[in-house]
Amino acid sequence: MTGMPAERLMPTEDGQDLIDLTREICADQLAPKASAAEAAGEFPRDTFALLGKSGLLSLPYAEELGGGGQPYEVYLQVVEEIASAWMSVAVGVSVHSLTCYPVAAFGSQAQQEALLPDMLGGEQLGAYCLSEPQAGSDVSAISTRATPEADGSSYRVKGTKAWISHAGHADFYTTFVRTGEHPSKGLSCFVVPADTDGISFGAPERKMGLSCDTVRQVSFDGALVDAGRMVGEPGQGMSIALSALDSGWLGIAAAATGLAQAALDLAASYSLERQQFGRPIGEFQGLSFLLADMEAAVTSARATYVHAARLKDAGRPFSKQAAVAKLVCSDAAMRVTTDAVQVLGGYGYTQDFPAERYMREAKVTQIFEGTNQIQRLVIARQLLRG
Repeated sequence: MTGMPAERLMPTEDGQDLIDLTREICADQLAPKASAAEAAGEFPRDTFALLGKSGLLSLPYAEELGGGGQPYEVYLQVVEEIASAWMSVAVGVSVHSLTCYPVAAFGSQAQQEALLPDMLGGEQLGAYCLSEPQAGSDVSAISTRATPEADGSSYRVKGTKAWISHAGHADFYTTFVRTGEHPSKGLSCFVVPADTDGISFGAPERKMGLSCDTVRQVSFDGALVDAGRMVGEPGQGMSIALSALDSGWLGIAAAATGLAQAALDLAASYSLERQQFGRPIGEFQGLSFLLADMEAAVTSARATYVHAARLKDAGRPFSKQAAVAKLVCSDAAMRVTTDAVQVLGGYGYTQDFPAERYMREAKVTQIFEGTNQIQRLVIARQLLRG
């Protein structure tokens, strides 16, 4: 069961070509695998490799840095298309993009030349190590510590990160650690290679959804990291992390919208095929109005994240709009996927259809990369600041 492709007005011909390519890959390579892979909980490394070879893992970064040179407006709509086929993979694309942001935005020229070709080349995958067991939304509570060696050439990292996507599968870990005592000005950012001695991983978290998005704790037990892998200045970690998250919120917003689109497509198709009382159930007013509200929610969500992306592309402040997009799109995903289960009735509650999986996957979009309560705090503070 598939619906009509989402109507898009892309800013360039290249952007439309990328959407067409993404739709082809999703239809041929992603959608047919998603349900079985999610049931098995397999990490889709081969799928990320395919997206990397197709140039879809580095779209929002400058071509001179090894990226695709695409505006965020285009990149996010590609993420949305991927999410409509396989949500775990879309989340992985967003996470990988987030891991590259600190080096691309704050790294020295030497770091960019040394690190970004591999990070953006399509074969590597990154993990973003910010949260800890006792430090989620409160980044200033980070306790993982990097202590400089006597000669200053390297740091010893000790501590544990939690809820880390791609843990155990990533090629590098963009990691935020404490290098000073000040709650917010004592954090620094490092890009840690996966083969560094002293890194270990917990058992995969047993989650209610996104089974192919492997999430584990990452432990650093005196891991020795070259000082040249510190991104930005010592103590700049908090501002780097928060700046990266503004962009990351948009990735989650786009993925949530794609998930909602998939649920809407499924519900609309089912309502045309399922007959009761001698006619398709979609012809009954109560259900047709529900579908109309679902369409309105998806369309509104898309407009919200695209607006924020256009502000970012124009070099204008977009933090408040990114928070609005993450809030609106994830709430829409939860509502639309729940309504899709309702449209399918008893079948929606079974694993014979993906509606129940969509509903389970939607919930975490209201939680990760800043809960929606945090988004409301960000929006209100910026609103009242004037």
